[in-house]
Amino acid sequence: MVVTFLGTGTSQGIPMIGCSCDVCHSLDYRDKRLRASIHIELNDISIVIDSGPDFRQQMLRENIKKINSILFTHQHKDHVAGLDDIRAFNYLQNQKIPIYATSFVIEQLKKEFSYIFLEKQYPGVPQIEVNQINKEIFYLEKIKITPIEVMHYQLPVLGFRIQDFTYITDANFIDEKEIEKIKGTKVLVLNALQKEPHISHFTLEEAISIAKKINAPQTYFIHMSHRLGTHRKISKELPENINLAYDGLKITL
Repeated sequence: MVVTFLGTGTSQGIPMIGCSCDVCHSLDYRDKRLRASIHIELNDISIVIDSGPDFRQQMLRENIKKINSILFTHQHKDHVAGLDDIRAFNYLQNQKIPIYATSFVIEQLKKEFSYIFLEKQYPGVPQIEVNQINKEIFYLEKIKITPIEVMHYQLPVLGFRIQDFTYITDANFIDEKEIEKIKGTKVLVLNALQKEPHISHFTLEEAISIAKKINAPQTYFIHMSHRLGTHRKISKELPENINLAYDGLKITL
């Protein structure tokens, strides 16, 4: 399995006009964080988790030429806004792109992209095959996908475990039953927004605590606000087996 971090930031993680913080003025490429998304290649199957506003840029940057499916964690704009740009993959692959999402996400997609769901479609609109999922295990061909339900304040969000890899974004609470699904994973990806308390995201301290509880051999933090601090500075504050991810980072399991 090859995992590529397409984006590791949030809408608050992008350099902001007038901001004087160290991240916004950093020349370190690791501090240039697009919206959180990830690409997984396994057994010649290409999986993307979330298609945010930066989806097209991320696909071009990583030279990804095939998508077998898109998994959606939740319905917020910074995780779904790039769905329209799958039309290039429809053209290249000459087929619909299967998407996997909860009923709540599907309903939001129907509002955001109503033209995709019309019975009589305008030529060239994105072509998708909708698959509704919940907390139950499902399969992409022969690849086992275990959804992990976490809470984003009051909004249920799905993380996903694929073999020994677990990806969780936009969370501030994980129930003990869901943590049991994660344990034994070799690589954990977890959101760590900033140091200050936040209503719907883990702080850096909270994320470290959860990572230690799960005790994966390697943990990477994502969905980082520019308020968190620079990659170089925060990396010095982390335990040995916990790292900040960065856009374009590739890991092999």
